[in-house]
Amino acid sequence: MEPAIAKTARNYEAWKINPADSNRLALIFDPDADGASFIACVEIFDVGGKTPPNMHPVGQEFFFILKGEGLATCAGKTVPVASGDALLLKPGAEHALENTGPGRLYCLTMMVPDDGFTALIRSGVRSALDDEDLAVLGRVHG
Repeated sequence: MEPAIAKTARNYEAWKINPADSNRLALIFDPDADGASFIACVEIFDVGGKTPPNMHPVGQEFFFILKGEGLATCAGKTVPVASGDALLLKPGAEHALENTGPGRLYCLTMMVPDDGFTALIRSGVRSALDDEDLAVLGRVHG
């Protein structure tokens, strides 16, 4: 196993868990591809996009808002989130995230341990990253 793995945005694989989903996940590091004990991805929500309410029995999920704005709901409490905000969800906490802004919402998302999240993502369908996504995720400015 390599002592370090370096990637750029052009190496990330994007997936939709369900073909009809309004959000995509760009995998950065995960147990399957990289031997990590966690998953790190960027979740990309189109305008009006949202996750269904969900929970993870073992994993702690962390969101850092890179760009955009939305609403995060956990255990019946809803808070606004925007660029620079962070959210940590404890195992078993039902939660959902929704894009309420005029553009896409980008969240750095990590789950420790993986808690089956990589398998769930990879059970979906591959999706493409467009120029806007690559500009947010990479070193492309535009």
